[in-house]
Order: sequence, then structure tokens, then C-alpha cells
Amino acid sequence: MSITEGRPSRPRGRNETEEERADRMWGELIQEVRVAQMGVQILFGFLLTVVFTPTYRTLEDTDQTIYIVTVVLGAAATGALIGPVSLHRLVSGRRVKPQAVTWASRLTFVGLVLLLATMTCSLLLILRVATHNPCVPWLVTAVLVWYLLCWYALPMWTRHHHTSR
Repeated sequence: MSITEGRPSRPRGRNETEEERADRMWGELIQEVRVAQMGVQILFGFLLTVVFTPTYRTLEDTDQTIYIVTVVLGAAATGALIGPVSLHRLVSGRRVKPQAVTWASRLTFVGLVLLLATMTCSLLLILRVATHNPCVPWLVTAVLVWYLLCWYALPMWTRHHHTSR
């Protein structure tokens, strides 16, 4: 047993089989997806109703284009974030859980990127319509940077600084 900083070193990680690890990772992934799914579904549902309001017909062409792009991004994000559930259902019992976890994780990451784009475009559209203020792009950029810090930079920094090498 080696000594590091005056303490005996302990093995890192878990002593689990590939299947046990896949089961654990699947459970964690599904919990994460539940949070993102709820948010994207509420946002997407809201977006779908906008086109049926009288205000929509009075929007400038640019705002209507932003709206259409936002709806398409929301639909794509919804598909990607619901994808892991369908994947699990279709491959359940086929002894491919480690591969399913990998693909579900990829779908979730893509879904989060699409959700980020949907939220950014939604914010841009709402603030443009609500304020007509030339500072809107700057404000949206600041919020986007905040999302990037919270969703990607901090997790990547933590991963880089606090994982074993």
C-alpha cells in the first residue's frame, strides 16, 4: 500500500462488472433526462401555441423566421431527449445495455445542445418582441454565455481537475 500525503491510498472507482456499470449509468442518465425532458416539453408546447395567437400575424418577417427556427430546434431537442426512452424500450432484453447507454448518452448530449439553442432563440424572440431594444442581442449573448458556463464549462473544468489521470 502506497502512502500519498501521509494517508494510505485507496482504490478509485467502483468494483463493478460492465453490466452493473451499464445499469448504474442507465439509472443516472434517465434521471438527468427527466429534468431536461420536462423543460423541453413545456417550452416546446408553449412554442406550438404562439402561431395561433393574433400577435403572431403582426410579427416582422425576421421575428417569424426566428420563431420558425426556434420551433424546429425545439422539435429536434424534444426528439433527441425522448430518444433514450425509445432506445431503451426497443433494445431492452437484447443484452446490449452498455451500447444502449453509450447511444442514449450521445442523444442526451445532442438534446442538451439543441435545448440550449432553443432556449437562446426563444429568449431572443421574446425580448425582441417585448422590448424592441437594440441591447437585446447583447443581453441574449450574456445569457448564452451563462448557459455555456453552467452547462459545459463548469462540468468540463470539474472533469479536468477532479478526475483521476
